[in-house]
Amino acid sequence: MARPNKHRPFKPDPAQTALQPAISGNEINGLGDPDFNRPRMVYWAPDPRDIAHGDMQGYFYQQSAKVPAFGEKRTERMKVSDAPMPSLADAQREASGQEWTADLDQFVRLKVCDMTGVAEMSPDWVFEGHEIAQSRVIMLGVQHDYDAIATAPAPSAGLEVVDQYIRAAAAAKTVAGWIRSQGWEAEAVTGPMTGALAMIPPALACGFGELGKHGSIINPEFGASFRLSAVLTDAPFAPTPARAHGVDAFCQNCRICEDACPPEALFPEKQTVRGAQKWYVDFDKCLPFFNQTHGCAICIAVCPWSRPGIGVNLAAKLARRAERTDTA
Repeated sequence: MARPNKHRPFKPDPAQTALQPAISGNEINGLGDPDFNRPRMVYWAPDPRDIAHGDMQGYFYQQSAKVPAFGEKRTERMKVSDAPMPSLADAQREASGQEWTADLDQFVRLKVCDMTGVAEMSPDWVFEGHEIAQSRVIMLGVQHDYDAIATAPAPSAGLEVVDQYIRAAAAAKTVAGWIRSQGWEAEAVTGPMTGALAMIPPALACGFGELGKHGSIINPEFGASFRLSAVLTDAPFAPTPARAHGVDAFCQNCRICEDACPPEALFPEKQTVRGAQKWYVDFDKCLPFFNQTHGCAICIAVCPWSRPGIGVNLAAKLARRAERTDTA
């Protein structure tokens, strides 16, 4: 049983409860399924009519419309996402995969984004019913302002999330435009409506961090306090390796996000999800509170790794502990 907090007990709005579909979101996500299946889209559909929880997605928009700033920011995000891409250069750049990947550093230096990585595309990351033809996925990360996200679940935290989705979308368009200027096709993928691509798996594969108990990636530099976007291309980027920093073992013994979750949607242990043992958030418990608080984000805000300056030192401490264990 999680510890009491000021957001409990939580009672979902009956108007939202009436919109719940007959099928559980956990079933769609594959909770308890012992066999691997490709992911199925459960939320954030580009067209809400395509998913079982589409009416609840509509409810989310209705809630956020009560705060005019959300509409203004979403309009800004759409302008970024809908902006035309530059023309494809006639000649294709020829360079090694390492050179291509090293060139992504320029976008961090210019503060277009805060983190980059590359993964070889896997069909396992593509939502059921969709296909992705490109061979590479470039992942981009943008960090939250900690003081803003720490106000969760206030609307100010939700507005900060939209701000970073805007920045992430702009980063994806910028990187895709640069690749096109090198003569290679590139497609920007922006959140939260990512279309065909489930973004967390390639972000894990390319070294952004490890999956935390709260269902978000934990990175030593940024904790769980960042957003993702991506670029799909066939340009021959060299993949970047996955990284482990002791996050998984840390989450085994930490209950901070678990205790802080108002609807108690975080499991104390890993679950079987589509044939894999992993940290998982109970979708059916999480969504009503998420929808009524403009995206919640409490678990991200309270995560010890998200506090500025903490994650890097914590990762180093865990690495030293692991080294002592290995040499004992």
